[in-house]
Amino acid sequence: MPVKPLVFIPDSQLRLISKPVQGMDKDVRRLVDDMFATMYKAPGIGLAAIQIGEPLRVVTLDVSRRDDTQEPMTLINPEITWHSEELREMEEGCLSIPDYYASVERPDKVRLKYRDIDFKEHEIEADGVFATCIQHEIDHLNGILFIDHLSKLKRDRVMKKFTKLARQRDDEA
Repeated sequence: MPVKPLVFIPDSQLRLISKPVQGMDKDVRRLVDDMFATMYKAPGIGLAAIQIGEPLRVVTLDVSRRDDTQEPMTLINPEITWHSEELREMEEGCLSIPDYYASVERPDKVRLKYRDIDFKEHEIEADGVFATCIQHEIDHLNGILFIDHLSKLKRDRVMKKFTKLARQRDDEA
């Protein structure tokens, strides 16, 4: 379970629409293991496969509190089938946009259809932090970043800052 390098903005991979997983095999299981290792090391509460350069509809998450027992969850081909009209504003961050946080308004509750690590289909309802995390990670699968939910001015500032940092890293390499 090696920790994989994260993909950071402005990398265009983050704008790709991820492809559905057709079935479970050793490669997908290895990807999930690598994603958990990467997510926990970062540390984060959610990770989409595209954030480590794999354009597949796979998400790992664990919204348990850090001092609690881990509750890892794998979502394969997740799809939101319903969302509440009621909205909740929550501060979000992203492993692909390090050290940047902003308040984002999203539906408070969602119903989700997905497959687990054994490729069994499930349907659940989620609310609060769990619902926010699910929506954030599914956005990644569709090439959407949480900063896309911010004003154009805030989004442009973030992109400018991270584009400058990427250029500096390239110059140093």
